[in-house]
Amino acid sequence: MKLRHVAVFASCALVGACASHAPRRGAAPASTRAPSRAEPGDDVSRSQSERYRQNSDDGPAAPPIDVSKIPEPVPKSEPRSRYGNKDSYEVLGKTYRVLPDGRGYVERGIASWYGNKFHGYMTSSFEKYDMYAFSAAHKTLPLPSYARVTNLDNGKSVVVRVNDRGPFHENRVIDLSYAAAVKIGVWPKGTGLVEVRAIDPARPNEALPPSTLALAPSRTPATTTSTGSPASPKPAPPSAAALAERAIDAKPLPIGTARIYLQLGAYGDRANAERAMLGAQRAGLADLAIVSVAVAGRTIHRVRLGPLADADAADTMTQRVQRLGLGTPRVAIER
Repeated sequence: MKLRHVAVFASCALVGACASHAPRRGAAPASTRAPSRAEPGDDVSRSQSERYRQNSDDGPAAPPIDVSKIPEPVPKSEPRSRYGNKDSYEVLGKTYRVLPDGRGYVERGIASWYGNKFHGYMTSSFEKYDMYAFSAAHKTLPLPSYARVTNLDNGKSVVVRVNDRGPFHENRVIDLSYAAAVKIGVWPKGTGLVEVRAIDPARPNEALPPSTLALAPSRTPATTTSTGSPASPKPAPPSAAALAERAIDAKPLPIGTARIYLQLGAYGDRANAERAMLGAQRAGLADLAIVSVAVAGRTIHRVRLGPLADADAADTMTQRVQRLGLGTPRVAIER
């Protein structure tokens, strides 16, 4: 399995013990159930190149597991983890704001999975990663929290306990454990189009409102202290325009209708959207369209590229858009 994400270990980027750009995560080889105690050699003070027993990730050597025998986690109210819950943190030049809670969170995007390399090693919440449990890594949901992840191609879903940070790949919304990926059919393909809906343990069956805002990372330059050293970045609350850009219809998509698009920008003025689309066309991009939607009493005009064939095509096109100097597009999953 080709790993398609970059992540950061809690003691580095999230606790502040080392550089925020250092990759994190890894696990000792294993093909059986997770051990009952920590794997030997999990020394978080060591460099990333020395910490883990294998360089690339994969699944267990044994045949796929019978996920029907693994119980899904039951959402319950838990205290926030001491680790991995800083108000904000920076990874690879981007600043992420951890949500105060998961209530009302829903987002659609591309899921990846992680497995054997990281099995038995500490997650960002300093819990051991067990690839045979239904868990996940997420950039902004509190640790721990619960979410239902649905594969939009086949309708299969699983409840996961979010106890890790990542994936920090540009176009990924969640990183599933090996077991969760098998459960909903993301393994062994590597990626899948999913919907992530946070679960409020106090109201696990509560319906979401017609429109829900899924918060994406915001870029905020670090300030400087009186001593001249960089202070921790403190991102400002997202603007109304930024929220509107990322708002999605929280009504479930019909299974099998999901398509991948790249959103090059969102504008309150249609003339600005038309100029942006014209600039993209002059740069050589095709299959562009303006999609106008009503959000919170405003009309937002989104410049979209696609649909694209799959996650690999989205990754390739994202790189092309960046090379053209048109910024970093965001993945949008629509009908």
